[in-house]
Amino acid sequence: QVQLVESGGGSVQSGGSLRLSCVASGFAFSTSCMGWFRQVPGKEREGVAIIDSSGNTDYAASVKGRFTISRDNGKNIVSLQMNSLKPEDTAKYYCAAVESNGAECDFFHTWTYFGQGTQVTVSS
Repeated sequence: QVQLVESGGGSVQSGGSLRLSCVASGFAFSTSCMGWFRQVPGKEREGVAIIDSSGNTDYAASVKGRFTISRDNGKNIVSLQMNSLKPEDTAKYYCAAVESNGAECDFFHTWTYFGQGTQVTVSS
Protein backbone atom coordinates (compact mmCIF):
# COMPACT_ATOMS: atom_id res chain seq x y z
CA GLN A 1 0.00 0.00 0.00
CA VAL A 2 1.42 3.33 -1.08
CA GLN A 3 1.70 5.96 1.63
CA LEU A 4 2.97 9.52 1.46
CA VAL A 5 2.92 11.21 4.85
CA GLU A 6 3.72 14.91 5.01
CA SER A 7 4.79 16.91 8.03
CA GLY A 8 6.29 20.29 8.83
CA GLY A 9 3.53 22.68 7.86
CA GLY A 10 2.48 25.55 10.09
CA SER A 11 2.08 29.29 10.40
CA VAL A 12 4.92 31.75 9.94
CA GLN A 13 5.36 35.43 9.27
CA SER A 14 6.43 36.78 5.93
CA GLY A 15 10.16 36.24 5.44
CA GLY A 16 10.22 33.17 7.63
CA SER A 17 11.15 29.59 6.83
CA LEU A 18 9.59 26.16 7.03
CA ARG A 19 10.79 22.70 6.12
CA LEU A 20 8.31 20.14 4.84
CA SER A 21 9.08 16.43 4.88
CA CYS A 22 7.38 13.47 3.26
CA VAL A 23 7.96 9.87 4.26
CA ALA A 24 7.14 7.46 1.46
CA SER A 25 6.44 3.74 1.47
CA GLY A 26 4.90 1.03 -0.67
CA PHE A 27 6.63 1.74 -3.98
CA ALA A 28 10.09 1.95 -5.53
CA PHE A 29 11.09 5.29 -4.06
CA SER A 30 14.69 5.42 -5.30
CA THR A 31 13.70 5.14 -8.98
CA SER A 32 10.66 7.39 -8.74
CA CYS A 33 10.18 11.06 -9.36
CA MET A 34 9.05 12.97 -6.30
CA GLY A 35 7.45 16.36 -6.08
CA TRP A 36 5.64 18.97 -4.06
CA PHE A 37 2.42 20.56 -5.24
CA ARG A 38 0.19 23.13 -3.56
CA GLN A 39 -3.42 24.18 -3.77
CA VAL A 40 -5.48 27.08 -2.55
CA PRO A 41 -9.25 26.59 -2.22
CA GLY A 42 -10.97 27.50 -5.45
CA LYS A 43 -7.80 27.23 -7.53
CA GLU A 44 -6.12 24.42 -9.41
CA ARG A 45 -3.28 22.50 -7.85
CA GLU A 46 0.08 23.77 -9.04
CA GLY A 47 3.51 22.22 -9.13
CA VAL A 48 6.07 23.73 -6.78
CA ALA A 49 9.19 21.56 -7.07
CA ILE A 50 10.15 18.17 -8.45
CA ILE A 51 13.19 15.93 -8.21
CA ASP A 52 13.96 12.89 -10.30
CA SER A 53 15.82 9.76 -9.28
CA SER A 54 19.13 11.28 -10.38
CA GLY A 55 18.63 14.35 -8.25
CA ASN A 56 17.77 16.71 -11.07
CA THR A 57 15.35 19.37 -9.90
CA ASP A 58 12.87 21.82 -11.32
CA TYR A 59 10.95 24.62 -9.68
CA ALA A 60 7.99 26.84 -10.36
CA ALA A 61 9.15 30.32 -11.32
CA SER A 62 7.40 31.79 -8.28
CA VAL A 63 9.56 29.81 -5.82
CA LYS A 64 12.88 29.52 -7.65
CA GLY A 65 15.71 30.77 -5.46
CA ARG A 66 13.63 30.49 -2.29
CA PHE A 67 12.65 26.80 -2.13
CA THR A 68 14.92 23.75 -2.29
CA ILE A 69 13.76 20.18 -2.82
CA SER A 70 15.91 17.26 -1.75
CA ARG A 71 15.62 13.52 -1.27
CA ASP A 72 17.14 10.82 0.91
CA ASN A 73 16.83 7.50 -0.85
CA GLY A 74 18.11 5.62 2.19
CA LYS A 75 15.23 6.88 4.31
CA ASN A 76 12.57 7.29 1.59
CA ILE A 77 12.14 10.95 2.45
CA VAL A 78 11.67 13.96 0.22
CA SER A 79 11.93 17.41 1.74
CA LEU A 80 11.12 20.97 0.77
CA GLN A 81 13.06 23.77 2.43
CA MET A 82 11.08 26.99 2.08
CA ASN A 83 12.84 30.28 2.80
CA SER A 84 11.78 33.91 2.42
CA LEU A 85 8.15 32.86 2.58
CA LYS A 86 5.51 35.22 1.24
CA PRO A 87 1.77 35.45 1.96
CA GLU A 88 1.12 34.15 -1.56
CA ASP A 89 2.85 30.89 -0.57
CA THR A 90 -0.10 30.16 1.70
CA ALA A 91 -1.63 26.87 0.55
CA LYS A 92 -2.00 23.22 1.34
CA TYR A 93 1.15 21.44 0.23
CA TYR A 94 1.05 17.90 -1.11
CA CYS A 95 3.80 15.38 -1.58
CA ALA A 96 3.55 13.50 -4.87
CA ALA A 97 5.21 10.56 -6.57
CA VAL A 98 5.29 8.83 -9.92
CA GLU A 99 7.11 5.57 -10.60
CA SER A 100 9.32 6.58 -13.49
CA ASN A 101 11.86 3.71 -13.45
CA GLY A 102 14.65 6.25 -13.37
CA ALA A 103 13.40 8.31 -16.29
CA GLU A 104 13.11 12.06 -16.19
CA CYS A 105 9.84 13.71 -15.28
CA ASP A 106 8.22 17.11 -15.30
CA PHE A 107 5.32 18.96 -13.73
CA PHE A 108 2.98 17.72 -16.46
CA HIS A 109 3.58 14.03 -15.80
CA THR A 110 0.62 12.03 -14.61
CA TRP A 111 1.54 12.04 -10.95
CA THR A 112 0.20 8.82 -9.54
CA TYR A 113 0.30 9.24 -5.79
CA PHE A 114 -0.47 12.17 -3.51
CA GLY A 115 -0.34 12.55 0.25
CA GLN A 116 -3.03 14.08 2.43
CA GLY A 117 -1.33 17.44 2.50
CA THR A 118 -0.01 19.84 5.12
CA GLN A 119 -1.15 23.43 5.54
CA VAL A 120 1.28 26.32 5.22
CA THR A 121 0.07 29.76 6.24
CA VAL A 122 2.21 32.87 5.82
CA SER A 123 1.03 36.10 7.38
CA SER A 124 2.11 39.58 6.36
